[in-house]
Amino acid sequence: MMSSPLTDLQGVTVAAAPTAMTIRGAVLNSTGAQPPYAQSRPITVDELTLSGPARGEVLVRIEAAGLCHSDLSVVNGSRPRPLPMLLGHEAAGIVEAVGHDVDSNLIGQRVVMTFLPRCGQCEACLTNGKLPCSAGSKSNEQGILLSGSSHLTRGGETVAHHLGVSGFATHAVVDHRSVVPVGADVPPAVAALLGCAVLTGGGALLNAGRITAESTVAIVGLGGVGMAGLLAALATGCRRVIAVDAQASKLDLALQWGASEAYTPEEALERSVVVDVVLEAAGHPRAFETAYQLLGLGGTLVTVGLPAPGAMSSIEPLRLTAKAQSIVGSYLGSAVPKRDIPVFEQLWREGKLPLERLVSREISLDDINEGMDALASGSGIRQVINFGTTHEERKNR
Repeated sequence: MMSSPLTDLQGVTVAAAPTAMTIRGAVLNSTGAQPPYAQSRPITVDELTLSGPARGEVLVRIEAAGLCHSDLSVVNGSRPRPLPMLLGHEAAGIVEAVGHDVDSNLIGQRVVMTFLPRCGQCEACLTNGKLPCSAGSKSNEQGILLSGSSHLTRGGETVAHHLGVSGFATHAVVDHRSVVPVGADVPPAVAALLGCAVLTGGGALLNAGRITAESTVAIVGLGGVGMAGLLAALATGCRRVIAVDAQASKLDLALQWGASEAYTPEEALERSVVVDVVLEAAGHPRAFETAYQLLGLGGTLVTVGLPAPGAMSSIEPLRLTAKAQSIVGSYLGSAVPKRDIPVFEQLWREGKLPLERLVSREISLDDINEGMDALASGSGIRQVINFGTTHEERKNR
């Protein structure tokens, strides 16, 4: 798989991809470790061997990767996955090489990586984003790529891919259906967030909630996904956008960003807040119940949170009928990435979707366990691994 050197969008010469290369990546070795993870250290940053892209695949040099609760849910064991696994599913980078049957013009492009590739052929893929791809879901559960291939080893041991991406590494090989090109003007951190936080939070409101400028909206849970949904609702011009979270600092931030009102869950219920569309992004049974209580006549609750398996919520079914309400589950924002990412990209470019605000902290790859602790505590909005700096450089700033 040799090709002549090319130049990427930063003017850097891109060498031909080797048959295999050594990379550094964050590998989860076991689940259920006791926090703080900075002490138990279930994730190690190791050297791995990454084989080159096969037919229909691309090699990406990772520039930025976001930490998401879907990563934490694998670490704490609430989402069982094959181990060891190279984590990370929200990432962006530069394509350095492509396999057969992939357009070589992709080389040198900045791409967003998405955690659910779509085969485009199964019945689920024909639902226009409503259902997750059957083939993509199966390969994600198995820790392999959509084509069935596996490219990661550590000391001869196979390391599983995380959601078809494994973006907590210097490089990744992914299926070409897992990447969407974006413009050179999109910063790496913003590009990374487009692949999960924005696509999930914003996509859920636009695709499943079908919000318009006339809608009233409530966001329950102001993490990265919830705040991305809030920004998307504001970009849509919704006439009333209400933020709901237990943390006062996040409520203050939501008001600074343009939310009409901001309440704790208790305050929202005491004030009898009622809206057309509620986005539940906390992934907790009580948050789901709160979100349901905020629905007005004919309202729609869109839930994107991922509670622990077996977690239960209690609602009054009579309301669904008597008030003609709907509850909709939305995975990856009910999105078709190649269709929806360019929409959010353009909103960002026009200044209507200030996604830089979501980045609360940049860390290095070596800070990954500490990053999981911060994620578990609910502090901040979105931590992003910046592959352009090292752990020591960040400590010395």
